[in-house]
Amino acid sequence: MLKTIQERLAMLSADVRLVSAREAREELAANGGALIDVREPVENSESPVPTALLIPRGLLEMKATEQFKDPDRPLYLHCGTGVRAQLAAEQLTVMGYTRVAAITDGIKDVQTAFTDDANA
Repeated sequence: MLKTIQERLAMLSADVRLVSAREAREELAANGGALIDVREPVENSESPVPTALLIPRGLLEMKATEQFKDPDRPLYLHCGTGVRAQLAAEQLTVMGYTRVAAITDGIKDVQTAFTDDANA
């Protein structure tokens, strides 16, 4: 039986931590983690978040182990709406990363939270 995206999100592991963009920004300032944009390059070019590392969801599992050798480093994932970030966070958790969080806010809120003016 096929599942809707809402049903799939409801089935996510309890290990997937959900945070707002503001919470992620505050935590990143203190913990040395990484902000990862799991959108496609064209989406990133249309509405970039300059402090985020672009690793599209389709490449994340392959690139994560190259980019993030420490499985305990905090990783914060964002996308356009929070849906892909949640699905990607689940995959990283399955891979063994222990401190993964999905930002559930939309891209405008992520941009606002991670703009230099908002952090001043």
